[in-house]
Amino acid sequence: MKSKGSILMKLVILQYLAVLCFSQDFDFFYFVQQWPGSYCDTQRSCCYPTTGKPSADFGIHGLWPNYKDGSYPSNCDPNNPFQPSQISDLISSLRRNWPTLACPSGNGIQFWTHEWEKHGTCSESILRSQHDYFESALNLKQRANLLQALTSAGIQPDGGSYSLSSINSAIKGAIGYTPFIQCNVDSTSNSQLYQVYLCVNTNGSDFIECPVFPSGRCASEIEFPSF
Repeated sequence: MKSKGSILMKLVILQYLAVLCFSQDFDFFYFVQQWPGSYCDTQRSCCYPTTGKPSADFGIHGLWPNYKDGSYPSNCDPNNPFQPSQISDLISSLRRNWPTLACPSGNGIQFWTHEWEKHGTCSESILRSQHDYFESALNLKQRANLLQALTSAGIQPDGGSYSLSSINSAIKGAIGYTPFIQCNVDSTSNSQLYQVYLCVNTNGSDFIECPVFPSGRCASEIEFPSF
């Protein structure tokens, strides 16, 4: 018969392992912003939020913990589901800066739930609350004004084509770090500027040079569609 002490010790060890599992270490964040015109100008199209058409600006897609080998943790803590009440003071800012474009039209809750539960829970060792996670992303967007960086370099969301190198240079010149540009294709299969990845330290506070870029490549000339 096992002693109460040995049973208690096993429970403590299991609890410790559970905490390790839910608070996985990671090497850096990807901070990802997407251009709504490119999200919508596809065969799949898009749906505007129930609060109305977002502004013609890059919107946050997510703040994603990553490893230097290119892999990433996900869904780290099923015991900490998204709770809108924890970020009630951020909701209006999230609607402006982190809008949903998925169909059917929504109010953003489903999008933010997915981002928190898949990615945010894996940053709990650093960003200890849901409020910390979403506030960090909003602060990063204020510091990385992609549209201003591009338009200041003469790169306008007017449906014209621009060189990938000029887009990279404009963003690096304004923000100080090399971005990764992700493209998608429009409804007629032309390559277009879709998402911009920047890398962030594990504190979620400062941009860094990316240890590794995602896979995928854009054409040398890509469209920047209107929205």
